[in-house]
Amino acid sequence: MNAPDHAIAKADFIEGMAKGMAVLESFDTQRQRLNATQAAERAGLTRAAARRHLLTLAHLGYLDTDGSHYWLSAKVLRFSGSYLASARLPRLLQPTLNRLAALTRDSFSAAVLDGDEVVIIARNVSIGGQRLMAYGLHLGARLPAHATSTGRILLAAMPRGEFTTWLKGRELPRLTPHTAVDHKAFKVLIAEVRNQDVAIAREEHELGVFALAVPLRNLQGKAVAALNVVSSAERMDSPEFQRDMLPLLQDAARELRPLL
Repeated sequence: MNAPDHAIAKADFIEGMAKGMAVLESFDTQRQRLNATQAAERAGLTRAAARRHLLTLAHLGYLDTDGSHYWLSAKVLRFSGSYLASARLPRLLQPTLNRLAALTRDSFSAAVLDGDEVVIIARNVSIGGQRLMAYGLHLGARLPAHATSTGRILLAAMPRGEFTTWLKGRELPRLTPHTAVDHKAFKVLIAEVRNQDVAIAREEHELGVFALAVPLRNLQGKAVAALNVVSSAERMDSPEFQRDMLPLLQDAARELRPLL
């Protein structure tokens, strides 16, 4: 996860709450069901402590269990639902995403960086006849930053020293045969994205899916999110698609800038 934005005095830090959140965050798409031993390993706790947190979270309704394994319940959606309903950024972006989708019949989304993942905070409403709707691109979905167009845009927007720190010692998982996993090659790739201010991911997160992304910057020049379009190989490699789509994304980013 990203470093906290606000410093806190040691006396004000509730360690038990932090441990409980670590257990809750140990569930993801790779590990949807965990027992106490697995949760302990992922959350950095003893098995006994993890077990108590799992039992408490289940008692509160945030986890379901069969007595041995635990998994997230629908109650956790209260947090994401409240965020999406009240957060300023998704509400600002939604009309633009819907307009782009209505204009082109493609799939558009916006994402922010969180640690080694990007989180989809807005996406266009489904439109009949859309050409491609990639698996897993739902609101709140967490995708690996190194293998996605939005992730690369946001990594390239980091100060160089911060990006170097982010990459140091980090494994870049190979998700498809096309995923960039070598650190040296990845640095070159991010440097190119930084220079061009555009990123293309070609079947690196999911086979058959190509994506084009640009940064969404505020008036201070900070990239607060990334905007992308998902398409097929045939369309993405056509000169007409990139010639027409890139200016469309860039124009949308410029129009949004005073609002971000």
